[in-house]
Amino acid sequence: MQPVPDCLTMKQFVTKNFLLIILILAVGFAFAMQVTIFQTPPATPPAVAAVLPAAFTTYWQTGKAEVNTYRLEQAEAGALHKGEARLIFAVEDFRTDTQVRSETEASRDKSIPVLRANLSRQFVVGMQDYALHTSVFTPINSLVFLNTLKVSTSAQDWSGHSYRQLNYRTNEYQVTGKSYVEPEADEAYTVPKALLEDELWSRIRIAPDKLPIGEIQLIPGTMTARLRHRKLEPLAAKVKLEPYEGVLYPGKLLKAYIIEYPTDDRSLRIIFEGVFPHRIVGWAETYPSKNNLLTSRAVLKKTIQSDYWNHNAPADTSLRAELLN
Repeated sequence: MQPVPDCLTMKQFVTKNFLLIILILAVGFAFAMQVTIFQTPPATPPAVAAVLPAAFTTYWQTGKAEVNTYRLEQAEAGALHKGEARLIFAVEDFRTDTQVRSETEASRDKSIPVLRANLSRQFVVGMQDYALHTSVFTPINSLVFLNTLKVSTSAQDWSGHSYRQLNYRTNEYQVTGKSYVEPEADEAYTVPKALLEDELWSRIRIAPDKLPIGEIQLIPGTMTARLRHRKLEPLAAKVKLEPYEGVLYPGKLLKAYIIEYPTDDRSLRIIFEGVFPHRIVGWAETYPSKNNLLTSRAVLKKTIQSDYWNHNAPADTSLRAELLN
C-alpha cells in the first residue's frame, strides 16, 4: 500500500477542522488589531505597567491620591467671585459593565484600571453659596479602552441642585440629568461619540504627548455647561499645545493646552508641568456671562499625596487645614 501524500493529509485535516481554524484565525486577527467590542474588558485586566512607563506606576499605584488645591476666581452672574477649587486624581479599579468602582473580589475580572479625576469648585455669589463637583473615569490603557467611560457632575446653590451624567454605551454617550431648572428638569438623550473636554485633565496626566492637536470635535465640559445652562453636544474646537511663558502659575517648564470653540465664544487654557508627573498648576476659562466677557482662573496653592479616605477622625481636620493654607 502506498503512503498517503502529505498534501492530501493536509487537505483532509483542513476539511475536518475548518471551523476551528477559522475561529483561531479570527481571534488572532482581533488580538493583533487590538479590537474591542463595546469596550468589554479582557478576562484579566491589563496591567498599568504594561502600557505606561515605570514612573507612572511608581507614582500612582501607592495606595494614595494626589490632592491639589487652587485659588479660584469664578465667573457667574456677570462678575468674578473668589473661591477655592480642588483637583484630585487617583487610580482605581472600575467596572466596565455597571460603570462603578469595583469593591469586591468577585467583580475584579469585570474591572479595568482608570484614573479618576474629581474637580470641585466652591465660591460665593452675593449671598449664595455655590458648590460644583465633577467626577471623570478614564481608562489608563487607551490602546484597549479608547473612551472615557463615565462623567458625572452635580451643582448646588441656594435655589436648588442639579445632576448630569454621561455613560459610554455602544459607541455613544447616554446623557441623563435632573434639575430644579425647568428646561433641564428631566434629561435623557444621546450624543455621538467624541472626545470629552472633561477627560482632557486626565489625558494630560496619563500621556500629554498624545493630546489631540488641530481641529477636532469636543463635547464641552459638564461643569461649565451647567453654569451656562447648555445642552451637551459635540462642537468644533481648535486645539494647540505650546510653552507657557507667563508668570502667573507656579512651576518650571510649563505648557499650555489651549482649546478654543469658534462657534461658542469660549476658550479654555490648562497649564501643566512639562515633566512627569505633569501636575496641573492652573487654568483659565473665558466666556460671556451676562454680556460681560469674563475669565475664570485657578492657580495652584498646594499638592499632597494622601489616603484621605482613611483620615476621618476629628483630629484629622488639622491635615485639612494644612492643605488649604
